Amino acid sequence: MKNAILKVSLLVLIATVWGCNSVNKANIEPNQVNSTPIAATATNIDARTDKIKFKTEGGSDLFSLKQQADGAKLVDGKEQELARIKADKSGKIKLKNSADKTLGYVVTKQDHWKVENPEQNKDLYILRKQNNGDYQLEDAAKKEIYQIKSRNDGLEILTPNNQLVYKIKVKEGKISLRNPSEKTIFSTKSGISSIAFACFGFDVMTREQQAALAYAVNSTGGR
Repeated sequence: MKNAILKVSLLVLIATVWGCNSVNKANIEPNQVNSTPIAATATNIDARTDKIKFKTEGGSDLFSLKQQADGAKLVDGKEQELARIKADKSGKIKLKNSADKTLGYVVTKQDHWKVENPEQNKDLYILRKQNNGDYQLEDAAKKEIYQIKSRNDGLEILTPNNQLVYKIKVKEGKISLRNPSEKTIFSTKSGISSIAFACFGFDVMTREQQAALAYAVNSTGGR
């Protein structure tokens, strides 16, 4: 009789412990599963706040594009804000100065990017991709300003009569803007496509316009 009672008590004890473990597992496992997306989200936010630094040949910071969740900020070498670049849901990019004044817009189309005036009623510049994979910068009248052609080690920016303006050289993870004498104007080791980097060699534009166009090109897959 005592043995029977002992067996029953043992079975009850085992069932109780098993039930507690099952409850604990039910409470713990969902939290463990949910922790993964949170960590991934945090990583994505960190990635968006990366800075694309442009440095002089001597290694000093010249300017940077500080990427934000909805765009970027253009800052000088001393971290002073020069412009704000904000992308809206339609894909249009708005450019403002540090005083919150609208400077213009960049609109992405299938084969080109347009820099518009603040009133959005006039195209100022058009960066157009050619059928052969090269690019062309045009003015409001669609007249060619620059040709951007591929080379073995990067790109080159040329005038309509084929005079060299700048070379964009890509080597060992570094992209540099060089004048015809091969002197480096500035460079970056940050993640940016060569054609987006080339936008900073369009001297007809302001630095703010260059940055907005470069951001648009880099964000939409221009290579």
